[in-house]
Amino acid sequence: MKKNPIIPFALIAVLGILTMIIVSAVGVNQQEKIANGGENGETAEAQDPETLIQSCIGCHGGDLEGGSGPALQDVSSRLDQDQITDIIINGTDGGMPGGLVTNEEAEVLAEWLVENH
Repeated sequence: MKKNPIIPFALIAVLGILTMIIVSAVGVNQQEKIANGGENGETAEAQDPETLIQSCIGCHGGDLEGGSGPALQDVSSRLDQDQITDIIINGTDGGMPGGLVTNEEAEVLAEWLVENH
């Protein structure tokens, strides 16, 4: 007697498709919760500046020593917190694009840069 080899493959394919549908449905529900500000409708708190600074490393270097963008290690000696926030939000004509982070995240980054650099 020969067994039909197609049946196990078809069964696996059907289970895989069902799993994908379930995972997609769960993801859509989570996406809506995130868009609505979490489970209680609250907005997310500002992220940790150490995490946010990762978006700056590509241009300003791993230790913010400079790269294609200027060094940020002594930025507080040249600019105050409001000026830094404005640059992060709006960018500069010299190549810094604006809008890489939210306004709230920009304020957190600017405060961190002034306190630590």
